[in-house]
Amino acid sequence: MRDDFEQWVHARSRALARAAYLLTGDVHLAEDLVQETLGRVAQHWPRVVRKGTPDAYAHQVMNNLAIDGWRRRSRRPQEVTAQYGEHAPSPTESPVERVALRDALLRLTPMQRAVLLLRFYEDYSESQTAHLLGCSPNTVKSQTRHALQRLRELAPDVLSEFDHRPEVARP
Repeated sequence: MRDDFEQWVHARSRALARAAYLLTGDVHLAEDLVQETLGRVAQHWPRVVRKGTPDAYAHQVMNNLAIDGWRRRSRRPQEVTAQYGEHAPSPTESPVERVALRDALLRLTPMQRAVLLLRFYEDYSESQTAHLLGCSPNTVKSQTRHALQRLRELAPDVLSEFDHRPEVARP
């Protein structure tokens, strides 16, 4: 069992780190989020493997931990942290586009970021995303629509490539 977990961590750690970065917008918070997620997955590994859902379980744990973190940070003063330095890999090629997309994503609500991450980055269906976030598929649809509309306002050049995908067509 331990070898299976280690192999899974090795295979999925980069994807989890990218997802965590997209959820948090901060490299250091993302690293902490991944570590805490892996710790929780490790605690329940035998059950998760029996169900055959380690990726889905990890994303559910990560999203719940990220939402808890957003709630905690909103209750206490924000610490001053460095905004520059190393960056997690991004799906866009241009550094200018990367910064514009990151800034636009950070201006969305936590739920909107989580929905976009799961739907378009991790390629989960609406029903899978709803299950992972503990909401209805209609909530996923409306959050996706609002988030994409907001992103189009905030970073129109970066999102032009999404307008060609049928499931992301303009409302």
